[in-house]
Amino acid sequence: MTIWTIPLPTKATTERTFTEQSTDSYENQSNTFIPIFQLVDVQPDDWSFQALELISERYGCLDENSFLRNPESGSFTRNEFAIILSNCLDRLSQQTTESSLGVSSEDLLILQRLQSEFSPQLAAIRNQVNQLDNRSNLLETQQFSTTTRLEGEVVLAVAGVIGEERADQNNESIDRTLVGGNRVRLELLTSFTGSDQLRLRLQARDIPELENVTGTQMSNLGFDGSNGNNIELDRLDYEFAIGDRASAVVSLAGGGLGDYVSTVNPLFSGSSDGAISTFGRENPIRRQGGAPGVGLTYELSEAVSLEVGYVASQATNPEVGIAQSPYGAIAQITVEPSDTTRFSVTYLRSFNGLDTGTGSVRSGDPFDGDSEAMIANSFGAEVSFDLNEAVIGGRVGFIQANAKDLAANPSADIFTWAVLAGFSELGGEGNLAGLVIGQPPRITRNQYAEAEQAASWHLEAFYQAQINDRILITPGIIILLNPEHSANNAPIYVGTIRATFSF
Repeated sequence: MTIWTIPLPTKATTERTFTEQSTDSYENQSNTFIPIFQLVDVQPDDWSFQALELISERYGCLDENSFLRNPESGSFTRNEFAIILSNCLDRLSQQTTESSLGVSSEDLLILQRLQSEFSPQLAAIRNQVNQLDNRSNLLETQQFSTTTRLEGEVVLAVAGVIGEERADQNNESIDRTLVGGNRVRLELLTSFTGSDQLRLRLQARDIPELENVTGTQMSNLGFDGSNGNNIELDRLDYEFAIGDRASAVVSLAGGGLGDYVSTVNPLFSGSSDGAISTFGRENPIRRQGGAPGVGLTYELSEAVSLEVGYVASQATNPEVGIAQSPYGAIAQITVEPSDTTRFSVTYLRSFNGLDTGTGSVRSGDPFDGDSEAMIANSFGAEVSFDLNEAVIGGRVGFIQANAKDLAANPSADIFTWAVLAGFSELGGEGNLAGLVIGQPPRITRNQYAEAEQAASWHLEAFYQAQINDRILITPGIIILLNPEHSANNAPIYVGTIRATFSF
């Protein structure tokens, strides 16, 4: 948008043209005081309204739908009127440039006076247009392409472990270990229609899994893993809308079954900006299977949504196929009855996908490795309450596993729970303090072998400091009591500092 500026006439000329209007307000203007007419709304019987309407009729500088012709409120603020005037001046400027159409000297004087009286408002509009042009130019120079956005993230981490002798590992001690690592991600996000998104993520990482030191998955961090810092395709999926209420996602690589359903405790779920442990990020029952897969979300109402998903991790392997691949199917109802309360109920069925990577070794294989056809039915519930700048939440998960290929089809029950608390803006804008207390997956009943008698306790605290828009520093500590659900095992202490850089 451009603002057409016409050199102002002398006051005497203006007064001769508009003898029926008083121009006393001009004579008292100064750089210090705002004239009273600059504070009054424009009425349909004001000269400025009638003058612009006359210009519009003569030169067609306003379209038929202009609300100047049908004012609903009977009057306009000076800013509203200035916008209409600006549009008329812009159209006249374009017409005189593209054709031989000229503006009569009498009408030119009218336009000049209109510009004079509304010069503060027109200047403000001009300033806003310039700011929008600058932002548009910045976006054009920074965007990766017209349809694709490039995002990047680097995670640097240092972690230390302290422990004592492990009774379940022939009294081998856990050495005091300090490790460091990194994870680099580049993500290309492409939209073809505005309501879809193709995501392609490349990743290189080398952050050790602490279970190799401690002997238990309970100590694993939520951002660990290593591929020797080689570049790999970590994520490839396509999400698109189906009508006004439904959306679908097709995943070809990366992601897990839990990615197809929402979490009601999102402060903890991110690997780079959530809880520091794998257990703290999400309900373990959701970690039973990975892509390829498909998911569907349907909004039953503004407050209720239904989400379903299916994954078969080895479906693309011709020697395994969909029929024999470990699979997982999930369905979840999420309800948000108010802005401060959210809860969900989840059902999941899996085949040979019982190991959630968060519990004891036995909870991932309760049949001592003798079964090759484990079917599991899992049930979960999660709730979250927003209390000003504090969020209190909790979750429970129950898994009933059956060995279909063993005599009598023995079953085992596995239980997990957690209580979560997050405190936003603690110590500064963007900061987050988090607490996680819970029990990693534990066998509470087993028809094939013994149940796990002593419950492990997972105690976690972290503080996420927002250094600026692109840097997060998160120190945290994890304390494991009765690791591997054994009272004979001494506590394990894990400390870490995670630094996240995004661009």
